[in-house]
Amino acid sequence: MELTEVRFPPKFEFLFHPARYKVAHGGRGAGKSWSFGKALLLAAGQAPLRVLCTREVQKSIKDSVHKLLSDQIQGLGLGQFYQVTQSEIRGKNGSEFIFAGLSDHTVESIKSYEGVDRVWIEEAQVVSKRSWDILIPTIRKPGSEIWVSFNPELDTDDTWTRFVENAPPDSHVVQVNWSDNPWFSKELEAERYHCKKTSPKDYENIWEGKCKAAIDGAIYADEVAALQTQGRITFVPYEPKLKVHVIFDLGWNDKMAIILAQRQTSELRVIDYLEDSHKTLDWYSATLRERKFNWGQMWLPHDGEHKDYKYGRSAEEIMRNDLSWDVRIVPRADIESGIKAARAALSRAYFDKGKTSRLIECLKRYRRAVPRSTNEPSAPMHDEWSHGADAFRYLATIAERMGNDDVMPKIKYPEDRSYA
Repeated sequence: MELTEVRFPPKFEFLFHPARYKVAHGGRGAGKSWSFGKALLLAAGQAPLRVLCTREVQKSIKDSVHKLLSDQIQGLGLGQFYQVTQSEIRGKNGSEFIFAGLSDHTVESIKSYEGVDRVWIEEAQVVSKRSWDILIPTIRKPGSEIWVSFNPELDTDDTWTRFVENAPPDSHVVQVNWSDNPWFSKELEAERYHCKKTSPKDYENIWEGKCKAAIDGAIYADEVAALQTQGRITFVPYEPKLKVHVIFDLGWNDKMAIILAQRQTSELRVIDYLEDSHKTLDWYSATLRERKFNWGQMWLPHDGEHKDYKYGRSAEEIMRNDLSWDVRIVPRADIESGIKAARAALSRAYFDKGKTSRLIECLKRYRRAVPRSTNEPSAPMHDEWSHGADAFRYLATIAERMGNDDVMPKIKYPEDRSYA
């Protein structure tokens, strides 16, 4: 392959030095996709490489980087070297680019990629833990590399925690933004300026590559952002002189969500959270009792009064009569009133960073359904994140009823606490 001079933004020099993981994250206009594509085409022109281009979901070749690579082949003047078909790209030296989605693969089906030399995962912010756990052990050929490019979403996403917060050995991780691109166009500059002026809350994520406080459309996005900026996701110790109240969102096939909270005057302290499924009430009761807390009341939603076909009795009866809890029923309230109460409660709540991380994730991802027929937000979605959010809504509804035997002085939280 005859080479001509090809220029890259300086921050992408790392693509030309060996490393098991090459990771670039940041905002729009940095040139991540174009730089990754060009570097792979050049490398595959110098030596025969098998390159897998993948993302979490690829329903058709249109969802892949096939078109981007095809355009770059023409732009680099490599049309005589690479043969572009509808589903693959092949080089005269035996190199090949193949395209696939990760979410459809199993441990067995992905074994066909064991001989891959390079993997490029584009839009990696949405790749699931399951997909990473299947893909990474499969790419085992000596000298093989995994290239990862993405615009971050949440700081709890698996891609972010796996490659940025806990970068693996033999990795090169860079943040690259529009300001690192010497060829950032005037058209993009106009878009960037307009976004900064009209959508300042979105600007930091879209253009500066910073993580969001919550997903787009999250019901509690502003409240979660305030929790983070005000340092109210921290170390929240159990205070033995305050009652611990237990708030349930009941489930069997769905998740059972349980919040453990204390109240000091107007302040809510969420100290622990449990979430599981297909477990009996006596199992949850025993798990709670192991904590040996100064227990207050147990609050069940209104369906806790209904007789369960498995037992012939209600959860309220079992928890009170068989398992000796002081059981109360959360007053009925419509969902929108509960959401309003939850917003108010979040403004005065502290969450234990370690023990309630799953609950915080639920609050970050709790959002409304948007029917295609109207394209307007409607009722909150019922999904894996809604159970914890529902439990917090119940907590907000009964917060003023969470009593204590003693009146304690206000507790000052430490500003920082590391977790083992």
